[in-house]
Amino acid sequence: MTDVFGLSHKDASQSQAAHEQVVFCSDERSGLRAIIAIHNTALGPALGGTRFYPYASEQAALADVLALSKGMAYKNALAGLDLGGGKAVIIGDPATDKNEAMLRAYGRFVQSLGGRYFTACDVGTYSEDMDIVARECAYVTGRTVAHGGAGDSSILTAFGVFQGMRASAEHVYGTPSLHGKRVGVEGVGKVGHRLVEHLLEDGAEVVICDVSEQAVERVRTRHPEVAVVADAEALTSADIDVYAPCALGAALTDDTVARLRAKIVCGGANNQLAHAGVEKQLADRGILYAPDYVVNSGGVIQVADEIEGFSMDRARAKATQIYDTTLKIFRIATEEGVPPAVAADRLAERRMSEVGRVRAIWLGR
Repeated sequence: MTDVFGLSHKDASQSQAAHEQVVFCSDERSGLRAIIAIHNTALGPALGGTRFYPYASEQAALADVLALSKGMAYKNALAGLDLGGGKAVIIGDPATDKNEAMLRAYGRFVQSLGGRYFTACDVGTYSEDMDIVARECAYVTGRTVAHGGAGDSSILTAFGVFQGMRASAEHVYGTPSLHGKRVGVEGVGKVGHRLVEHLLEDGAEVVICDVSEQAVERVRTRHPEVAVVADAEALTSADIDVYAPCALGAALTDDTVARLRAKIVCGGANNQLAHAGVEKQLADRGILYAPDYVVNSGGVIQVADEIEGFSMDRARAKATQIYDTTLKIFRIATEEGVPPAVAADRLAERRMSEVGRVRAIWLGR
């Protein structure tokens, strides 16, 4: 017997082992095929974006949403939010498959969860899409300014990555500045091109790459001083001080780490480590890794603020704290003799455990 995507119930059950809930959503008329994964609600309802992507298979989509939702649980915990971790993926090409009926059908599936999951933007979705989802659902954030939302969450995502990079520079070079450093940015889309702006303002030298020629040209038109290399392999082999992966996940493979010349890895992409053990390889080579879900949490801070009535000043002030959190993780890593990724996980799990226990205290009806 199979589920809606042809996965056996046995496989689906095994995939859910570490998650509270995984929901398969299908609406044949609109073409919707989606998966919503809720990893942990110890701190509150799950919050995480909706990724619209042409996955090669349903199994690939499931693997991605499970990893992303776990990352959101840890990200929200270290961002100091009273929110758990969740994520959703819609299978398809957003350029050709996205339509109003599909987004509204998706909204009804989110609504059916009764507030256990708040959705927002991610790769392939935008604030305008969230406005459409919200026509069928009360649990939507990351909406347009015209509808009372925060707008594009990449604004504070890039700002937060920059704060994490400043903390990394402080730890390695003794100064919280990238002035005079050569930073390689892989992926100059929503987040990457904004990160380039922060780096240039700080006096860094920037080199970029992207699979999209249009994205590269947009940066080069505004900043002709930015250098361009052919691809990610050329970038990671280049003579750079900082490597900032800002495209899709799994950028840090065994091969990437082996050829990397940078002293710092700090970027906006989710799930940068291709597999367990890469964090130790980085540490063994003397490369400081700023855990991705820590430094890229500015976006979720921005959309989470929207839930209580958005204030950019308040959200930006909270995102500024990413600098202190990143430094704290580096200190713990040094004290405990573990890679920063391990230290970050421990800190997040400690908060989920301690605060989750408090929230279990019965308050009555």
